[in-house]
Amino acid sequence: MISLQLAEVARVTGGRLVGGADPAAQVSGPVVIDSRRVVPGALFVCVRGEHLDGHDFAADAVAAGAVASLATHETGGPAVLVDDVETALASLATAVLGKSRCRVVGVTGSSGKTSTKDLLAAVFAAAGPTVAAEGSFNNELGLPLTALRVNDDTETLVLEYSARGVGHIRYLCGIVRPEIAIVLNVGEAHLGEFGSRDAIAAAKGELVEALPAEGTAVLNADDVRVAAMHTRTSAHVVTFGTAATADVRVVDLTVDEAARPRFRLVTGRGEVDVALALHGRHQAFNAAAVVAAAMAAGIDLSDVVAAIEGTTAISAHRMQVQHRADGLVVIDDAYNANPDSMRAALRALSGMRRTGRAWAVLGPMRELGADSDQMHAEVGREAAELAVDELVVVGEDAVAVADGAVAAGGDVRVRRVPDADGAATALLAEVRPGDVVLVKASNSERLWRVAERLLAAATVSA
Repeated sequence: MISLQLAEVARVTGGRLVGGADPAAQVSGPVVIDSRRVVPGALFVCVRGEHLDGHDFAADAVAAGAVASLATHETGGPAVLVDDVETALASLATAVLGKSRCRVVGVTGSSGKTSTKDLLAAVFAAAGPTVAAEGSFNNELGLPLTALRVNDDTETLVLEYSARGVGHIRYLCGIVRPEIAIVLNVGEAHLGEFGSRDAIAAAKGELVEALPAEGTAVLNADDVRVAAMHTRTSAHVVTFGTAATADVRVVDLTVDEAARPRFRLVTGRGEVDVALALHGRHQAFNAAAVVAAAMAAGIDLSDVVAAIEGTTAISAHRMQVQHRADGLVVIDDAYNANPDSMRAALRALSGMRRTGRAWAVLGPMRELGADSDQMHAEVGREAAELAVDELVVVGEDAVAVADGAVAAGGDVRVRRVPDADGAATALLAEVRPGDVVLVKASNSERLWRVAERLLAAATVSA
């Protein structure tokens, strides 16, 4: 963090110092909401959650070295008292960014945000000091907390912008305004909250509306709703995709035996062959978006490609492919799920099957609205059409996946289990060396526990 005196923290947040807080004390460490992450010089933010209240941990944070707490009531120690912690945190982030000269690169979309953010972080970090969101720190708390990690040396800040409704991204852009903005796609994720794809597009387009005239909007030329966003910004527009009009065009796309994309990028600055270490055909388009953004920032095409080809790992539980010593392959893509990402993961699973069986362990997709059962059934049909051998459907809310697969026919064997433990038990009894197992559901299902149990087991059945 860029160092601030406690008096300035109070000023920019509209707060007042209490509990013996020293106005001249320097907040030089991170701004955190978890008291276990406090180090000397930190500022501890007292957030009230569903089960815990950060105010109860303020004393522990100060004892661990926090200069003070940001709180709504006195905590018995040094604190900056504010009316609303979330609003104060946003104001603090805006003030700190105002002292920095770093560029801000933002990404949004119905799917692929975090993988693209990770690729952006790799590319820009190779060019200079970069701060990027951890995991999916992309909401009203995560975004300002990430911005507050910027220091005097930071050249680039990479952020995800998420939305639960129209106006949310606009609010986030009011905290940190992007200079380069990527919109990946408008899909069916959170359709239950938005009501329609057009409403999703309205929300995602708020990111490009926030750009300054000298900024750059990076838009998916293959998604009609995204491509139409060029009318919503005065910034320079560059496009990516397979369309003949795309400024960064993906051609000759294939995947290898591990579902890693191989393709050629055609750009205004030359053509280049790309071989990604990441898994899934969809990663080619995430990479193309990153190339477009990085070139807009002045990074050479060859340097961008070297960085994305060298990226071997992304955030946890997102198309993580792990191999057991006995030959079992586990694809942990259980951080989140929507119809588009389910289809992409199933295609990757199908492409990775070799001598063994393809297992799909699928749980519910949340926030899909009135058409949820239909969308789950379509995923089941997709699994059957891709010749998945074993489909394990987890939980009552995903039962339509099983129904869709059965209705599609084929040789897929379908079973239903009540929860993650039931799925793990079923697989541990039957998987064999050479099998490939995909685990995927919405984040709330914590289905990655199935992957963890499979990988922890020393052997599989014969």
